[in-house]
Amino acid sequence: MSEPKPRSLLSVSDISARELSGMLERMKSLKPAIRRREPLTDLRGRMVGLLFEKPSTRTRTSFEVATARLGGFPVYLASDELQSSRGEPVKDTARILGGYLDVIVGRVYSHSTLVEMAEHSGVPVLNGLSDLEHPTQVISDLFTIAETKGKLRGLTLAFIGDGGNVCNSLLLGASLVGMNMVAACPPGYTPDEEVLRRAEENARRSGCTVRVVDDPKEAAVDSDVVYTDVWVSMGEEKETKKRLRAFRGFQVNSETLKLASKDAVVMHCLPAHRGLEITDDVIEGKQSVVWTQGENKLYGAAVALGFVTS
Repeated sequence: MSEPKPRSLLSVSDISARELSGMLERMKSLKPAIRRREPLTDLRGRMVGLLFEKPSTRTRTSFEVATARLGGFPVYLASDELQSSRGEPVKDTARILGGYLDVIVGRVYSHSTLVEMAEHSGVPVLNGLSDLEHPTQVISDLFTIAETKGKLRGLTLAFIGDGGNVCNSLLLGASLVGMNMVAACPPGYTPDEEVLRRAEENARRSGCTVRVVDDPKEAAVDSDVVYTDVWVSMGEEKETKKRLRAFRGFQVNSETLKLASKDAVVMHCLPAHRGLEITDDVIEGKQSVVWTQGENKLYGAAVALGFVTS
């Protein structure tokens, strides 16, 4: 009889509403403990591989530090230094890494790479970013909102920009916790249809709403959170001119904030291209929680690692 497959976290849909609530509660105690450098043993003796096809500042550092703070050992694996860069199949790499490691965190171009890793490695696989989703980013984002606003249910989040991986995961996460979300995206840059369908199902159960519009002003009106992301992600550089034309008018600036609630907060998952998707005065302004949001990625990484190894 074959052993059951370990639980991976590739999508926000891999987490139930109750589990997500528990992860956010766990972050409340993890944050001060990690800040105080308390000796934590959640990952004692475990080897965590960080397989990165894309460069990273926050995701790599947060997972390396979180692993070490929880008593584990991070192993950074740059894809261009692996045999996969010379054509080794993903499933072959996955089988070998699964024999060496206890967890694999993947930051990859194609979501299918993570799916294949999870299928063949025999160990939990964590999505540190793919073209479809960025679940660990959104777990830490929801924590930041709850920490700042005191709640999640009943709030309205306006996402203005590219309906890609971060927007997809935000739709799933917001709808799980009962937070309304309006995504304003230009035609051709809307969220994944299957993700939106799942988010709508979540919303019906949790009593909130999710909508996709093409007018950023409509999304911003009376919102409690204004969130944006880069217009040109890694791997999309050839589309820069086309995207800059498409996203004209989707900038988050002082005029955007005038439409939002007076106490609305501004979020950006970083890195930011100031002067494009967000203005310098807004990201540096009193309504910005971007730097707290960035720090909280560390605690999001820690709780996600705990989730797949518990």
